[in-house]
Amino acid sequence: MDLSVAALEAVLATVVDPDRQKPLTTLGWIRDLAITGTHVTLTLAFPSGEPLQREFLDREVQRTLLAVKDVATVKLTWRELSTFKNIIVVMSGKGGVGKSTVATNLTLALHRAGHRVGLLDADIYGPSIPTMLGVMGRPVSLDGVQIEPLERFGVKLMSIGFLLEDPRSAVIWRGPMLAGALQQFLKDVHWGTLDYLVLDLPPGTGDVALTLSQQVKVTGAVIVTTPQQVATDDVFKSVAMCQKVNIPVLGVVENMSFFVDSAGVRHELFGSGGGAAVASFANAPLLGQVPMEQSIRECGDRGTPIVQAAPSSAAAQVFVAIAERLVEQITGVEPAAAPVIDRSGGTGKRRLPLVG
Repeated sequence: MDLSVAALEAVLATVVDPDRQKPLTTLGWIRDLAITGTHVTLTLAFPSGEPLQREFLDREVQRTLLAVKDVATVKLTWRELSTFKNIIVVMSGKGGVGKSTVATNLTLALHRAGHRVGLLDADIYGPSIPTMLGVMGRPVSLDGVQIEPLERFGVKLMSIGFLLEDPRSAVIWRGPMLAGALQQFLKDVHWGTLDYLVLDLPPGTGDVALTLSQQVKVTGAVIVTTPQQVATDDVFKSVAMCQKVNIPVLGVVENMSFFVDSAGVRHELFGSGGGAAVASFANAPLLGQVPMEQSIRECGDRGTPIVQAAPSSAAAQVFVAIAERLVEQITGVEPAAAPVIDRSGGTGKRRLPLVG
């Protein structure tokens, strides 16, 4: 056998993960395979939390490669793959409806219910998560390969806002750069094993949403709207997009639904019925109606969302109920398959190997 990377890849294709019953090469776990004389180096990207399989695969890879003629030594390094049981996108066809408020409070409600949760700010042009969660640190890499997410209230966080020298700086990127940044935040951040990764998407139905639909196993979408028609007209478009690209709509949240004055009178400033109309169009449940309360805004501005700052308050309990209903919906939803959509003219599109 000629000692080449291709030849060694063919040999490694005989090493099968005992849990998944698939070759390591098919799983996409073999990385950075290189040959220097008779010395072979490679990285095995492996899902976290599976030490027994790791020990077995370490032995099998070493044994298989050392059995190849002219291979004298093998250096195997490990990289922990992030594993997401569920990826939830919080989206809307309309700006200003409170996606970030819903995403942050939903994330914290899931965490307080005992789930392992991460929050990814996918709004590259207008990142809000640093402000809403009171985090202005700078991510670092401990191994020179993966970025360590920041953490607040037990939730792992990543945002382009953490990487800007000036929080008021504008990100002026075209679509391909947005897609590249999103992919890097998903695969090169050391998220570990999460029950839920929540993505706070930008407004509209553009490149970020399309990248997710093509390359990531998305469990489903939470659609955020406000009651008035000027909002729902755009939100209907995001539902239609989800239907076209095969992202299940898990439910709808109607934000800024009403407020109750000091006399106990309920006022619907933006009208009523918008959330129900979107839910009906999406054939999905209305997960909840979030009231207009000054405390929700104040807590977000201070960097401690209301679910964390005042968990027993009526407003926080609305988000808790939304999270509970969302979990109930997910138990009956399978992750969506990636649709056949190729706007670039390229071939061989593959989803990122995020879910073990």
